[in-house]
Amino acid sequence: MTGNIVCVCVYIYIYIYIYIYICTGMASPTRMLTEEQVHCSICLDVFTNPVSIPCGHNFCMACIGSYWKSSALFMCPMCKKTFFKQPDISINTVLREIAEKFKEMKTNPVAKLQKTMQPDPGQSPVELPTEIPELIPPNGPWAQVVSCDVCTGPQRQAVKSCLVCLTSYCEEHLKTHTSRFTKHKLIEPVQNLEDRMCKKHERLLELFCKKDQTIVCVLCTEMDHRAHYTVPVEREWTEKKALLRKTEAEVQQMIQERLKKVDDIKHSIELNKSSAQREIEDSIQVFSDLIRAVQKAQAELVLDIEEKQRKTESWANGQIQELEQEIDALKLRNTELEYLSHTEDHIHFLQNFPSLMSHPHTKDWSETCVYADPCVGTTRRAVLKLVETLTEEVEKLAEIELKRVQKYSVDITFDPDTANPWLQLSEDGHQMRHLGAWQDLADTPERFDTVVIALGREGLSSGRCYWEVQVGEKDDWYIGVARASVNRKGRISVSTSQGYWALAMKKGQEYRVSSSPPLLLSIEPRLKRVGVYVDYEEGQVSFYDVQNKSHIYTFMDSFNEKLFPFFYLYCCDKASDTMMICPVQETSHTKQC
Repeated sequence: MTGNIVCVCVYIYIYIYIYIYICTGMASPTRMLTEEQVHCSICLDVFTNPVSIPCGHNFCMACIGSYWKSSALFMCPMCKKTFFKQPDISINTVLREIAEKFKEMKTNPVAKLQKTMQPDPGQSPVELPTEIPELIPPNGPWAQVVSCDVCTGPQRQAVKSCLVCLTSYCEEHLKTHTSRFTKHKLIEPVQNLEDRMCKKHERLLELFCKKDQTIVCVLCTEMDHRAHYTVPVEREWTEKKALLRKTEAEVQQMIQERLKKVDDIKHSIELNKSSAQREIEDSIQVFSDLIRAVQKAQAELVLDIEEKQRKTESWANGQIQELEQEIDALKLRNTELEYLSHTEDHIHFLQNFPSLMSHPHTKDWSETCVYADPCVGTTRRAVLKLVETLTEEVEKLAEIELKRVQKYSVDITFDPDTANPWLQLSEDGHQMRHLGAWQDLADTPERFDTVVIALGREGLSSGRCYWEVQVGEKDDWYIGVARASVNRKGRISVSTSQGYWALAMKKGQEYRVSSSPPLLLSIEPRLKRVGVYVDYEEGQVSFYDVQNKSHIYTFMDSFNEKLFPFFYLYCCDKASDTMMICPVQETSHTKQC
């Protein structure tokens, strides 16, 4: 009898709260408590055959049974209390009846409540609402966002997701949840909360394995990752976020460098155009003073210059396009990094972090440039075809050419590791003389052991370089460039076929170049100071008489390996027999290769 009275009281209690639930527009805190009390936290629906486990929490019989079958431990899904063996459970009949009544109210709450709460004879019937208002339109603004998993009617937007309950809550349901479970972990609302759980142990992913660089649960650290160093995901997130900021700064710096390179190339294109135009104008001035026969050579020269300028501009525009493509890729990566750096979702952050830490594939642009002078030697070579009538003009052009190549001067020094033991070098590496005696030096693979040769320390694999050598009164020497792979042991033949492009004075009697066969040159007056100019891409090695501001000879070839300045000095028994690499005085602008 007492049990029946209790059940009747419970029913009346439920009906009263459901009435308040309807009349207050489904927004009463009491309603939220009542609704949550009759919901299973596993299936998130009204209880079906509810059972109570020893810790006091209630679940559907089928839900808790399936949960324990798929788990290695008998644990409460709510409080995480673990039992030594599977607890004995039985259906909570009172809670089942309450749940069934609640299901009936959900089916037609107004009609059921009106039918159940009929007044006694002689009393007026209670007027109840005939419709339950919708909270959110079905196609409202929350259609594409995370919805609350607790709302049974129209679902509100979730404001937080619980990593313990694997449930997303709207603002109203969150109040009830946080009041009951103060220590549960809440994050910004996300879908697929099961991704936050270990697939093997069904425990929360809350640790990060440093060794395997993966996210694990507590049980993983006792099994597959037992001896591994693990840290909380929050700590790893903090460390990775710091690295992310560094990467973001690096990407931004790369973008700025490439933007600057684009500006530099565009500026060089303008200089290139101006230089080409000046070259054309100079050539016109030269040829305007000559006879009609020169006009054909003049036209050919203009076309050659313009073609060089067009090729240079076309190549430069291609470089700009490639740079802009890299900038777009870097900007996209920067946007991804910025988005990831602002997310508070630790798991999403760590899952996407590795793929964003590596920089996009980019080209090294440090050596890319557009030279402002595309026509070094072009006009001179055209005019030389008319040597008999154009000697005076050639001399003028050679002087202009020398001034241009001097802009590419570099600081060259002798390399002591390559110098033959008969040669003595100064401490600053700019002077060399034949000692007249053998020095006891280590016979390294780099050193020339038989021929009195030394190479420059600075190599050239791209770009343009120029340096000057004081030869004085010496009457047996070579200067020029040599391939890095030239033979350095035993007797050596200095020729282009052996990897040497050089100008020589032989025994004080003749000048020659190291072509194959050697080409004799008629040079007057005697050379004192020689300028050497190398354009690696053009395959050009030129020699100049600095004192007379004239051109001596030019090799045109192709290079496929590193070049080094090359010096040969034979014993001449003269006090002035010191070869010196001199600073270039004619220009204040220098460029390093």
